[in-house]
Amino acid sequence: MHATAPQDRIPTSQKVGYGFGSFLDMWGHWLYQSLAFHVFNIGLKVSPGLISTALGVKILVDAVSDAMFGWVSDNTRSRWGRRRPFILIGGVLSGIGLPLMFAVGRGWTEMEYFWFMLVSLVLYVPVMSCFNMPWVSLGSEMTPDYHERTRLMATKMAIQKIPELAMFGAAQFTTLAIFHDAAGKPDVLHGAQVYTTILGAIMIILSILIFSMTRERYYDRVVAQSAERVPFKDTLYRTLKNRGFRRVLGMMLAYMMATAMVGTLGYYATVYYVCKGDVEMGAKWNTLMGVSGMVFGLVGIPFSVWLSKRVGKRNALLVILALAICAFIGDWFFYNPNIPWLQLFASGFVAFTGAGFWTIYGSTLADVIESDELDTGLRREGSFSACASWISKAGLALGNLGSGWVLQFTGFNADLPAQSDDAIFLMRVFLSGIPAVGLLLAIIVIAGFGLTEKRMYEIRNELEARRGAV
Repeated sequence: MHATAPQDRIPTSQKVGYGFGSFLDMWGHWLYQSLAFHVFNIGLKVSPGLISTALGVKILVDAVSDAMFGWVSDNTRSRWGRRRPFILIGGVLSGIGLPLMFAVGRGWTEMEYFWFMLVSLVLYVPVMSCFNMPWVSLGSEMTPDYHERTRLMATKMAIQKIPELAMFGAAQFTTLAIFHDAAGKPDVLHGAQVYTTILGAIMIILSILIFSMTRERYYDRVVAQSAERVPFKDTLYRTLKNRGFRRVLGMMLAYMMATAMVGTLGYYATVYYVCKGDVEMGAKWNTLMGVSGMVFGLVGIPFSVWLSKRVGKRNALLVILALAICAFIGDWFFYNPNIPWLQLFASGFVAFTGAGFWTIYGSTLADVIESDELDTGLRREGSFSACASWISKAGLALGNLGSGWVLQFTGFNADLPAQSDDAIFLMRVFLSGIPAVGLLLAIIVIAGFGLTEKRMYEIRNELEARRGAV
């Protein structure tokens, strides 16, 4: 195990500055999806099918725009670097655009609302890609040190818990008494407009801070000295030729699909098994489970850093994935109508392993990019980030699509206040079984990952002998 040299450590101010990007990542990407049905379906009576169609188009646009901005930022040369100009411009525009996503009037027809959603999403998604792809890429080039990369990702994950709180309370904010209409009913549209205006202003301020506080370590001594540019086809084709990258992607895809497919089952198990169909009581327990998940997630971050430093990232991922399997199997016992507070451990242990997984995943991706530089002579963080983003969103979309069919297969009937014993049994089986199978597949894929700590230090020595230290 190597100690991190002082010159390889990222100053705390830069770690915090980079971590601020998680605010924009969370709110720009996921806030709209969490409020879309709440505002447009419940508040404005747009059909769920039209809303789902608009969100589906969003994923397609996202895939193209992520690839475009990952490639463009790889090839940009400027006095401020290749990532930071896009972070500033994209961040400011995303903050301005967030409240405009809900700038609709009352009394529109259903199709007018739909077309507004569709057009606004098509315009906003590239703005977020302009920020997000350079920001994600920046995290892979802030240090050449194996362990410092993990500490950077740990800082980002810890800071991310703050915008998660804002996500958690978004729907509740829109129903506050100050937003009630003349009839005393919640005006969720008005609440969403106020809320996104506040968050948008914060995003603008943080974009300026990220631009000011971060630095591109590799730019002056490596990137700016190279006249070679990255072809656009490299964004997918050449990145996927990297064997280590394929293993990391395979692991991530198995993880995301397995967990997303049961994302809704936990809620239904709480309401219809633990709370016997009492929706109000189920909602209260789900709130507490969300808080429990955040607390356990915060604990999981330093644990993953400690584990990675002692056994290496690959072995740490194997341990965390094995613990995640145990956590999901434990759901069979933690969802207990006789001891409802055990649910707090169900969400907590899953969040604990999830936080550890994503911390090490981001650091491992940076190692893959370093190995690619040895093979190609290019720093292509943007291409790798774009490809990983596309695969992750595709996996999430497929997992979410499958979740509805999984619920339907259990025999769940929304018209019944209480579900049949067979439906409840299948919910519990799938809630534990599907993630266990998917995570086992993730273990098999990542077990063959060859970029150990020893190999990464060999790669660094070879690179520095070729192009000098950075």
